[in-house]
Amino acid sequence: MKVAIAFLACVVLVTAAGVQQTHKVKIADKSFLEKQKFLFEIVYRMEEPLAFEEHIKTGEKFHLEKPHYTHFDLYMEKFLEAHKAHALLPKGEFFGALVKPHAKQARGLFNFFYYAKDWETFRADVAWARMHVNEGMFVYALTLAVIHRQDCHGLILPAIHEIFPQFFLHSKFVLEAEKFDYEMWMKMSLYEKEYLDIYHKTSSLGYGNMYQSSDYMYIKDFKTWQWWKLMGLGTEHWYSEDKYMLRENIHEFNQEAQWLQMMAEVKKFYMPVDYSRDLHLYNEESQLSYFTEDLGWNSYWYYLNMDYSFFLDGKTFDLHNDRRGEWWLYNVHQLLSRYHMERLSHGLGEIPAFSWLHQIEMGYDPQMIYYNGVGFSQRKNYFEMETYGNFEMLDKITGFLGRVHSLVETGYYLTADGHKVDLRQPEAIEFVGNMMQGNIDTMDNMFFQFWSMLSHMYFADADLHQMEVLPHVMLNFETMMRDPLFYMFYKTIAQVYFQFMHHLPRYTKEQLLMPGVTLKHVEVSELSTYFDLVDFDVTTLMNGKMIFHEGQFVWDKSLFARQMRLNHKPFSYTYSIEAAKAEKVVIRAFLGPKFDEFGRTISLADNRMNFMEIDEFRYDLQAGSNVITRRSSEFYWTVKDRTTYTELYYYTMMAFDGKYDFPLEISEPHCGFPDRLVLPMGWQRGMPMQMFFMVIPYMAPEQEQFSTFDYSYSCGIGSGARFVDSMPFGYPFDREVDEYEFFVPNMYFKDVTIYHEDTMEKYHQYKSYSNYGHFDYSFFNDYYTKYFKM
Repeated sequence: MKVAIAFLACVVLVTAAGVQQTHKVKIADKSFLEKQKFLFEIVYRMEEPLAFEEHIKTGEKFHLEKPHYTHFDLYMEKFLEAHKAHALLPKGEFFGALVKPHAKQARGLFNFFYYAKDWETFRADVAWARMHVNEGMFVYALTLAVIHRQDCHGLILPAIHEIFPQFFLHSKFVLEAEKFDYEMWMKMSLYEKEYLDIYHKTSSLGYGNMYQSSDYMYIKDFKTWQWWKLMGLGTEHWYSEDKYMLRENIHEFNQEAQWLQMMAEVKKFYMPVDYSRDLHLYNEESQLSYFTEDLGWNSYWYYLNMDYSFFLDGKTFDLHNDRRGEWWLYNVHQLLSRYHMERLSHGLGEIPAFSWLHQIEMGYDPQMIYYNGVGFSQRKNYFEMETYGNFEMLDKITGFLGRVHSLVETGYYLTADGHKVDLRQPEAIEFVGNMMQGNIDTMDNMFFQFWSMLSHMYFADADLHQMEVLPHVMLNFETMMRDPLFYMFYKTIAQVYFQFMHHLPRYTKEQLLMPGVTLKHVEVSELSTYFDLVDFDVTTLMNGKMIFHEGQFVWDKSLFARQMRLNHKPFSYTYSIEAAKAEKVVIRAFLGPKFDEFGRTISLADNRMNFMEIDEFRYDLQAGSNVITRRSSEFYWTVKDRTTYTELYYYTMMAFDGKYDFPLEISEPHCGFPDRLVLPMGWQRGMPMQMFFMVIPYMAPEQEQFSTFDYSYSCGIGSGARFVDSMPFGYPFDREVDEYEFFVPNMYFKDVTIYHEDTMEKYHQYKSYSNYGHFDYSFFNDYYTKYFKM
């Protein structure tokens, strides 16, 4: 099944070097736009009944007959049986992707979506499920289907935080958004304007000195991300957004007359929002809430586990082409490395060790509420898991982990049919990765497949066969990275990765050396982080009446959560490389700590596990001297902020009416890592770090010549050509380092310093802020002009 796509004329791009390149912009045709419109509308306001008459009629019938599907399996039969017996997870109940009964039903629903023989069957099944199936299960199955169905290639679903903002923002904000009433807002805003004008006038005349002094001493103690207090804005209050929504790439849109005209029709409102920091449960991990609760950070893990879902087999979905087990396990390692660097920026050390039989020192209160009104479970400090008393489940989990460590130490695994897996071969990392994820590609999936699911259920105190469970962050991929427990537990998974690598021979100097190539020098520009502001689209939380005009939905209001988040200034590095001959190479760049939390230098042998790969690209070296400049904006695996739900819907409807050419690359690919989180938060005086660079021969991925996906809008899941080359992920730090053999001329270490700028410093003395009590739009304009117009 192919997606019909028309092509525009080539667009001319001018690079920094002045070289003109052409880029074909793929434009959606009418058929594609109809599909896109359907997907945007079917997930709108998931908490409420479907309101689009067109889709209600489409979903009147659920196709039960096998001829409607290219494959019909046991999971689909079980789903139908549960539906007929009224045994499906009820609407409004908490759905956990890692709750075993929920996962089985979700797999059956996904199979109906995925194996539908044509778009018409798929559309009818989706519309039916939207009206009859649990909301969380529906979105989970639909997201999987849109990612993996061939006829959905290029189609976009809103970001998961736009479909379910409840999973990303604290309950106080969610409740205020659900209570938003435009008429009441108009009355209150007029009243408060009159009141605040009098307050600020009397304060400036000297009658408010007592309050000024008190406010200043109070405000001074707040963290940077509570920016609204320094601007004189009140929390739990909606403000009209009369200029433009905020995000790091908004300047790419708000300069266009068409965008301005389109968004002028939308009444936009925002509310300041903070991260979760419960003083009653305060511990050192709370310092990192801006990072662990970052929407992009959590979304990355969610989409990774959707792209390579544990119940999708590698053969049917071609996931084996992407080395799915190795890739998943390597991502665990990289995310832990990134988290460790953020800990170091706050003076914290190694990620605490995890034990099933000891207290968990760091508690966590997510302060979130599910859309059915039930709050997420919290964990107190010094929590003892063994008091659960579910010893049968605990024995299964600990028994698995003990068996895994034993297998890796033994060096082989003997399957039930007598097949022997040699765990002393580098390619066996795929087996280990599948085993640790607990996916269906594990050779002994009767034993290994459910260990990860059982672990997360044990954390959430969820019974193995219980259908209705209480909301818990560890039961869904989009919420689990908020909890410090996640990093402690997944550190045990990464330790299996390092244990496996320990038994592989170290790279020799001959293996690391690239004859004739010398990486002479790398010049790195200033590395600096800061907190900027962003608006997250939470319009789906609105409970107001939906408006239709001539059968078309009128999207006339949008709500946004305005939040501070970590970002970095654009940076670059310039390579100076000498080559004896022209050849194709891959250049890799890593970032890692230099000192531990006590200021002690970490040896490379110990530190290699802390390095995070931040860049990798192919290059054609010329004989002689090569000077290559690489910008942070060019990293192939990172993305900017995704275009908001509101904008995407307007763009779709304009294109549907023939007023706009809808490019498929209008939004960033879902699988990208947030560009703004590449660097850990620095220090004002400078945080010492180090970078590592290496030039290696290019080794093409096996599937590269068959690649048909476009990086600009697709993730190419299952293509086998997602990655730059076929070398092991993390090379050369994937194996233990022999410092006597490691250093070769095609490597280069560089000491760097990461600075942090306090973007709110100018507001600390608010008397100098003439527009106190109103949002300062110059904040965002100044940073755009200073950093993004370079």
